[in-house]
Amino acid sequence: MISTKVQIAGVEFKNPVMVASGTFGSGEEFSEFVDLNRLGAVVTKGVANVPWPGNPTPRIAEVYGGMLNAIGLQNPGIDVFVNRDIPFLKKYDTKIIVNVCGRSTEDYCEVVERLADQPVDLLEINISCPNVKEGGIAFGQNPKSVEAITKACKKHAGQPIIMKLSPNVTDITEMAKAAEAGGADALSLINTLTGMKIDVNKRTFALANKTGGLSGPAIHPIAVRMVYQTARAVSVPVIGMGGIMNAEDALEMILAGATAVSVGTANFTNPYATEEIIDGMETYLEQNKIADIRELIGAVH
Repeated sequence: MISTKVQIAGVEFKNPVMVASGTFGSGEEFSEFVDLNRLGAVVTKGVANVPWPGNPTPRIAEVYGGMLNAIGLQNPGIDVFVNRDIPFLKKYDTKIIVNVCGRSTEDYCEVVERLADQPVDLLEINISCPNVKEGGIAFGQNPKSVEAITKACKKHAGQPIIMKLSPNVTDITEMAKAAEAGGADALSLINTLTGMKIDVNKRTFALANKTGGLSGPAIHPIAVRMVYQTARAVSVPVIGMGGIMNAEDALEMILAGATAVSVGTANFTNPYATEEIIDGMETYLEQNKIADIRELIGAVH
């Protein structure tokens, strides 16, 4: 018998495969394709204290090896989420991780506090959001801000918190250590890399926002490198993501030091990707006579 169970911050997952925030809605639309009971966790779309309309269109563009998105964290807000999405997800035997976004520390804390008594398992704090009070620089691009927002969220949280790190920094380990110092229970990385596409025929930007977040297989080697560096720099568990398209990509992340993985862009090209990755991991363990997936975590030095 093989075991695919992993633990993060005292929460046990039946397997290390979850979906990346913003690529799976809150599960309902994908439940026609994927048996949500098979997933280690569903990570919801970002939830803010009030509804966010998101950015103007066009806000998605295909590029080599992936896509650019500038959705702008469009979401219906915490009230709708609590009344509609949590009851839907509770029907399934999977862990619930709520992604939290905000424009100020107060915004984040308000959502975290609202979720404290809700039946969800962990909170993932998206610190790639622009900090309006600091002139729009993302919370996750300054180690002092990272530590401060982590501390503030921890103070109000009823669940363990995962800090989702931005790769748009000089040294990812500096941000990881700042989150750990602030009390983070786990880290997830990487979020998207900032990119741009220009339509040469229209001589205009492909996205109304000009820039967008690059995701997909093109960023996978960067993500693996950053997960490896981070896992060696901190003692809290790491959730790896960035261009995971198949079981091999997922196993690469785990060998680099990730305890679990999040699958994102692959959901758009293949809605069955997550289940195929879970199957592929199980096959790999059986073929290599590995009894417990935890033996592979950080096995490459």
